[in-house]
Amino acid sequence: MTGYLKPYRSYVFRGKDPVIDILRTAIKDSGKSYQEVADESGVAVGTLSNWFSGPTERPKFSTVNAVARSLEKEFILVDSKHVVRKSPRAMPHLKLVTRG
Repeated sequence: MTGYLKPYRSYVFRGKDPVIDILRTAIKDSGKSYQEVADESGVAVGTLSNWFSGPTERPKFSTVNAVARSLEKEFILVDSKHVVRKSPRAMPHLKLVTRG
């Protein structure tokens, strides 16, 4: 697994939520403009501006996830040892494979 967003143990931080910096970097790395991200995610350009340079400190997860998905990123749950857990009943089409 090459990259993932680690869940917080708690939401005790000062200023803006760290996920804002993660998404700012992801947008920059994608080479997309805020308008392109807005068009693909359904999240307004004004919302993005408020995250990155405005008053928003804690964005809603639904909008964060929409932006991440428009950048071909996804949030996954990992345990404390960073092992991805996927339920075969929830996702019967997934198989566990060992990379060689």
